[in-house]
Amino acid sequence: MAVDTGLTPPPAPALFTDRYELTMVAAALADGTADRQCVFEVFARRLPHGRRYGVLAGTGRLLEALPYFRFGDDEIAALREQGLTDARLLDWLADFRFSGDIDGYAEGELYFPGSPVLTVRASFAEGVLLETLALSVLNHDSAIASAAARMISAACDRPCIEMGSRRTHEEAAVAAARAAHLVGFATSSNLEAGRRYAVPTTGTSAHAFTLLHDDERSAFEAQVAALGKGTTLLVDTYDVEQGIRTAVEVAGPELGGIRLDSGDLPTLATRARELLDSLGATGTRIVVTSDLDEYAIAGLAAAPVDGYGVGTSLVTGSGAPTVGMVYKLVERDGVPVAKRSEGKRSVGGRKSAVRRHDADGVATAELVTAEPVAARPGDRDLLVPLVRDGDICDPVSPAEALHRAKAHHLQVRAALPPEAFALSRGEPVLDTVTA
Repeated sequence: MAVDTGLTPPPAPALFTDRYELTMVAAALADGTADRQCVFEVFARRLPHGRRYGVLAGTGRLLEALPYFRFGDDEIAALREQGLTDARLLDWLADFRFSGDIDGYAEGELYFPGSPVLTVRASFAEGVLLETLALSVLNHDSAIASAAARMISAACDRPCIEMGSRRTHEEAAVAAARAAHLVGFATSSNLEAGRRYAVPTTGTSAHAFTLLHDDERSAFEAQVAALGKGTTLLVDTYDVEQGIRTAVEVAGPELGGIRLDSGDLPTLATRARELLDSLGATGTRIVVTSDLDEYAIAGLAAAPVDGYGVGTSLVTGSGAPTVGMVYKLVERDGVPVAKRSEGKRSVGGRKSAVRRHDADGVATAELVTAEPVAARPGDRDLLVPLVRDGDICDPVSPAEALHRAKAHHLQVRAALPPEAFALSRGEPVLDTVTA
């Protein structure tokens, strides 16, 4: 069931998939195996090198798309044009509506190698069709959220702004803003993320606005006139110190903030703070940008910085490496099945997953097993029902889904041991026990 939010529905996702899924369905329909009841699981075999935990993101977006995963006349016509003309397949697709069950980790949950973050129970044909959609959403959003979480740790309660829209695909930019906000980024520059998900948006001006005017003072006067004294002025177009002096002359000591976007940021921020204070602008914030990542943010910890703007390193593969989630068949008609390929082995059978905690509530391990689990004090079941008989269990608006995911992430993050937040390379902070 889709939630009527008053927004334009998301693009029909049926063709956001790989052709081999349809050819498998065609072959399974032909040999009578399409209706075999199967269990598929999504998991990551390992974390990106040196990462200590991952953050699951994208579940809400996947559930948004699921009711629209249908093959209408336009999609069927597109398949015919691409050479998929099997009549039995096309008839089946025309009637397709996902009617199975989905369980998964709550969005915002932490995951580790082998964590079954999504479990799909359906006929083979229905289940296999979801592979590309599920992986493209969860892999992208989880990579962004996992990277953003490290930046939030490095920022030590100073606010972070997501501003990567100009460095990625337009739809990826919206998803990235959502995933970053999920783990604690305060605001985003992306207006569509504000519309769809109620992510708070922010933005003032770029160097182009200063260069448009005959001099820096004219640019600052225009911005203050339009946005008020509480605005943030970009002061490094020409000379930082002179830019600060001019900014305070124009806006007065009530100037909201200045932004530094180049140079030796720790040194510039220190000098900027001293100069602002000397001019009476003791409450003016200093925001820094310029290719920041978690290491650069950590390097600014001792500097008088009030906020960070992060773009390229968050939305690109260098800063948010792929999390490598896979979608594997683990059970067929109640019989466990497993892949034995060297380096890509899987564990058969539908899993349950439990996070274990010590007496102080600190997470100590994750138990993933196809066998019944003997509960211990401090155990928390990780899998929750998401879809039953094709219907979303708890349909809420996209903004509410994000709000809940953010709250859940804060709760589970607080249970991590202190070593989880180290930026140095290390092993996953929790052992995954698979049985």
